[in-house]
Amino acid sequence: MEFGKPQVGERLRLGLRNLYIVPTRFGWFWLAGLVLLQVVAIQLQSNGPLLLSFLMLGLVLLALHLTHFNLQGLELAAADPQPGHAHTGLAYPLRLHCPGRCEGLRWRFGQEPLGPVLTLAAGEHQLNVPWTPRRRGLQRPGILRLQTTAPLGLFICWSRWEPTVPQLVYPARRPGPVLTLPQASADEPSSTAPVDRQEGSEEWRDLSPHRPEDGSSRVAWKLVAQGRGRYAKRFNDPSQATPWLAPDPTVPFERALEHLSEQICRLHGRGDSYGLVLGSERIPAGRGLAQRQRCLAALARCRTDPGGR
Repeated sequence: MEFGKPQVGERLRLGLRNLYIVPTRFGWFWLAGLVLLQVVAIQLQSNGPLLLSFLMLGLVLLALHLTHFNLQGLELAAADPQPGHAHTGLAYPLRLHCPGRCEGLRWRFGQEPLGPVLTLAAGEHQLNVPWTPRRRGLQRPGILRLQTTAPLGLFICWSRWEPTVPQLVYPARRPGPVLTLPQASADEPSSTAPVDRQEGSEEWRDLSPHRPEDGSSRVAWKLVAQGRGRYAKRFNDPSQATPWLAPDPTVPFERALEHLSEQICRLHGRGDSYGLVLGSERIPAGRGLAQRQRCLAALARCRTDPGGR
């Protein structure tokens, strides 16, 4: 059951105007039992059932206020969410300020399952609420529902809030064909300098058992000093052309972006250098985490098909 419109904004403070409370199913049974005892006491002219019914009524009134006080005064703010891929579970960070001890808190975005029951002490907290985006781009997770039934489970108190801070969502990872352009066709020179194979160079990508023909300049002396044996460094081949990736024109554009997302993650995992071409936008060739994030962000923010499909 939902009452009223959800609050919208970057921050929210819970109070009388945005908190709702109704009896739980157990609470309705409790109230029905209370009424039944009142009827029995009146019919039998007995003080025992009457006193028990008043005790149950007192617990109902106490639980009503305690459950409401669990959330009253709680302050929420959206933190800076980290990007992730569509169709995978992402974490949306929230900053919380609890004026007092909050018990039995549960959270969810939209139709996601409710999270585990949490008890928060007074003070500042950060909570990561899971959600699953369905599309790429700058996405908002939707309406957050927070609720509690503590301490007696007779009432459920909740509020609804829609944070406005968006989260960058990369295209989902889907294996498939990717258009690979030669460097000359990319119409922009690579920004990656030739690999230096001189002694002391750090541009190596793998290790293998040392062979006599490898020479002493390729020995991983740091591992030798650690007593881990003699290994030779294996360097990138500078004669191998740097791939420039582009959407495959033979598949739908959104799926082509998902194929590019998978290929970029694979190349990053291997430590390879690559560039990206999206219509008039060209990301210079490079490697590393910054290059991966730059390319995936370009895929996420691409509004239209550069090829006009």
